[in-house]
Amino acid sequence: MNIAIITGASSGLGKEFANQLDKSLGHTNEIWLLGRNKSALNELAESLHHKARAIAIDLSEEKELRQFEEVLMIQNPRITVLVNCAGTGSYKPFSEQSRTEIEAMLQVNILALTRMTSICLPYLKKGSRLLQIASGAAFAPQKNFAVYAASKAYVYSFSRALTQEIKERGIRVTTVCPGPVDTPFLDRAYGDVSELNLLKKLTITEPARVVKKAIDDCRCGKKVSVCGLPMGLLYLATQGIANLNLL
Repeated sequence: MNIAIITGASSGLGKEFANQLDKSLGHTNEIWLLGRNKSALNELAESLHHKARAIAIDLSEEKELRQFEEVLMIQNPRITVLVNCAGTGSYKPFSEQSRTEIEAMLQVNILALTRMTSICLPYLKKGSRLLQIASGAAFAPQKNFAVYAASKAYVYSFSRALTQEIKERGIRVTTVCPGPVDTPFLDRAYGDVSELNLLKKLTITEPARVVKKAIDDCRCGKKVSVCGLPMGLLYLATQGIANLNLL
């Protein structure tokens, strides 16, 4: 059985990936939708043309990750596409963030993504695709977004290294680094979207555009997907700095 797996599928970019991949996936029997909101996952599953399985899971809980790993061992599928989209963020000075907020970002953005990648990697075969959702915040430290930006820098670095490690297996990895996206994440992270600075307000992008660019870039074999001119310029600028630091 060939399957696609999308984490964080109940809303935002994860939901958009499900909708767009549903129209373009070939040689895939089922789409597995992972998230915490069971009702939202069920509603999404019913709207897709592909057979879809809604799997309610809290990726920050190791016990639930082990249970998912056992399901894969029993089903023994071929994973054609894995989209690691689950993430969380909190915008405020580090000194004002609670221990719960900090640990949630580390657990979901770093540990859960790493565990899901590790759990699913044996089932990715030649021709499989892995999309790791990082952020434009990965390119440079951000005031009041310190932990979030650092967690996405981890995703970026980890995924770029993984690209080199598994390319000989014929598995393509694309690290997706959008700027601000018009999803519920903005409200959860900022509380009040008016807190966004002018540059971020001007660069907010629709999720459909980000996802289409990510899927197109993945098909073309691009290692990094950056949507929009502002994020593209930031990426080029920071890559230049990084290269200088290696001299």
